[in-house]
Amino acid sequence: MTALHLPLALAGAPLLKGVINRTKAFYAGRTGQPVLQPYHDLARLLRKGAVYSKTTTWLFRAGPVVSLASTMAAIALLPLGAVPALVSFRGDIVLFAYFLGLGRFFTICAALDTGSAFEGMGASREAWFSALTEPVLLLGLAAMVKLTGELSLTDLAASLGPQAMLEPGGAAILLVAASLAATALAENSRIPFDDPATHLELTMVHEVMVLDHSGPDFGFIEYASSLKLWALGSLVMGVLLPVKTGSQGFDLLAGGSSLAALAVGVGVVESVMARLRLTRVSHYLAGAAAFSVLALMIVQGNP
Repeated sequence: MTALHLPLALAGAPLLKGVINRTKAFYAGRTGQPVLQPYHDLARLLRKGAVYSKTTTWLFRAGPVVSLASTMAAIALLPLGAVPALVSFRGDIVLFAYFLGLGRFFTICAALDTGSAFEGMGASREAWFSALTEPVLLLGLAAMVKLTGELSLTDLAASLGPQAMLEPGGAAILLVAASLAATALAENSRIPFDDPATHLELTMVHEVMVLDHSGPDFGFIEYASSLKLWALGSLVMGVLLPVKTGSQGFDLLAGGSSLAALAVGVGVVESVMARLRLTRVSHYLAGAAAFSVLALMIVQGNP
């Protein structure tokens, strides 16, 4: 079952966006796109050709490829529910964060490589978001490491269980889950941090960085964003709902179902909330960081 997690993520990640879009359509009173529409969009992009500007270098072409490869590598380190990760070792919790950072770095470099001031604006905003979200992610993971005593994501997930909420560190788990949920929304450019469907020049963040990408390159970027949503969603649900049935098959099914429920939750959030002003994003993420710090203080005081 361990070997099935990565193929399941590769096959099911685009479905999460389909569930989000269908949920938003339901709340708006529309029929909406088919749930499988993201797969059709990816297939259409892969059939097209890519266009490259004469001002770009190898960085522009490397951005989508490195972003996709690093996200796939990050998923290989993640367990799904009680099913162990494909690759697991002590310290992989740090490598997971580094893989996500590597993909973001090359995406920013690809945007800057175009020489466009417009994409440079988006790259600057993305760097600002990452400077705020990465400490939240690392502090939240540090709190879970302190609580469980495990430095591996697989061992950490195995140490958590439904009864963990009733133990002295239960409050810390809820705080970490809240901070990781905020990080997942920010990292995936979702409302209230960014609107993936916007076309307003002054409010775009992630979308503005990929305007010059086309064809398969843009397909890689869209696929990588779906995989990142799956990766961070697995992390959030693994902390918040660590379901363990005793059967790896049922655990894999429970993990996939929890991600579908998370996608519905994201759709609800995007239906009832508006996008934050850029000046308020830092306040929101500072609150998420405070949750992680408070969780770390709680587990430090409950050895």
